[in-house]
Amino acid sequence: MLSTNWLYAQQDAQQSQYMFNGIYINPAYAGYKENLNLHAFYRSQWTGIDGGPVSMSLALDAIANDGNVGLALQISNDKLGAQSNLAAYANYAYRLRMNADGSSRLALGFGIGVVQLGINGNLLNPNDPEPDMFAGTQSTIVPDGRVGVYYSDNKFYAGLSADNLISQYIKVRQDGYIPQPKPHYYLTAGVLLPLSEDIKFKPSILVKDDRGGPTSLDINAFILLGEKLWVGGSYRQRVKLYSKDYLQRDLSSLNSAVAALEVFAMKNLRVGYSYDFSVGPLKGYSGGTHEISIGFYFKTSKSRMLTPRYF
Repeated sequence: MLSTNWLYAQQDAQQSQYMFNGIYINPAYAGYKENLNLHAFYRSQWTGIDGGPVSMSLALDAIANDGNVGLALQISNDKLGAQSNLAAYANYAYRLRMNADGSSRLALGFGIGVVQLGINGNLLNPNDPEPDMFAGTQSTIVPDGRVGVYYSDNKFYAGLSADNLISQYIKVRQDGYIPQPKPHYYLTAGVLLPLSEDIKFKPSILVKDDRGGPTSLDINAFILLGEKLWVGGSYRQRVKLYSKDYLQRDLSSLNSAVAALEVFAMKNLRVGYSYDFSVGPLKGYSGGTHEISIGFYFKTSKSRMLTPRYF
C-alpha cells in the first residue's frame, strides 16, 4: 500500500449460466439452436459488498442459408464499482456439415463490435488522493473483435474462443484511469450421457484465462429430467496452467460453488436461476451471487429441429 505497482485481474464479466447459451463466450455458437432464439440474463455478484459487479446481456441469434450460417446480435452492460462497460457485437458463424444430416457441425465464427469503457471519478474514494485525481465521468469508445471455433453433435461439444482482439491495440486514454482491454481466452467442452429414457446427464468444463489474472476452471454437472428441467451445479477454482510470476503468491485456489436450475416453463420458453456462494476468502463477507436468465424460441417456417439442442 506504500508503493505503486501494477494490478492484474480478469476484465470480462463473470457468468454462471453460459452453458445454456454459448454466444456470450464464443461467436461460433451463433445459430447452434437452429431457430430464432432470444436470450437474456441479469447477474448481481457479491451482494452485500458495495460496488459489487452487476451484469446484464441480451442476445438474438438465428440461422441462414439452410442452417449453414449462424447470425447473432449481442448487447451487454457490466458495472464494477466506478467502472462500466457497454458493448455491442454482430456475430457470424459458418457452420460446416460433418455428416449427411447436418447434426454434426464444425462452426467457425467471428464478431465485430464496439465497446464503451467508462469510469466515474465521483465514486472513487482513495485514502491518498492524487493531486490530479479527476471528478465526473470519463469514457471512450473503441472497436473490438472476437473469434471462435465450435464443434457439436448430438452428444458432444467443444469450443475455443478469444475476445478483445482489436480493443487491446487501441490506447484508451493517456491518464491511465480507464483500464486497457486485454484478450480473454475460453476453452469449453461437454458431453450428454443418457441415463434412462427420461434422465440425461451433462458434465462439462470451462477454462478461462486472460494472461493477467489467475486462470479459472469451472467443473459443471447437470441432469435433464423429462426434457423439462435442468438441475445441477458448478465448482469454480483457480488453476495453474503456466507460470505467472506477477501474481500474488499467497492467492487462494478456492473461488465459488454454484447451484443452478433451468425450467422449460413452456415448449419455447426457458427460465433459469443460479446462486453462487463463495468458498474462498470472500466467504462470510458476500451475500452470494444471483443470476437470472430467460430464453425464448420463435418457431419459424425455416426452423430446423432435426436434432435436440441440449447445449
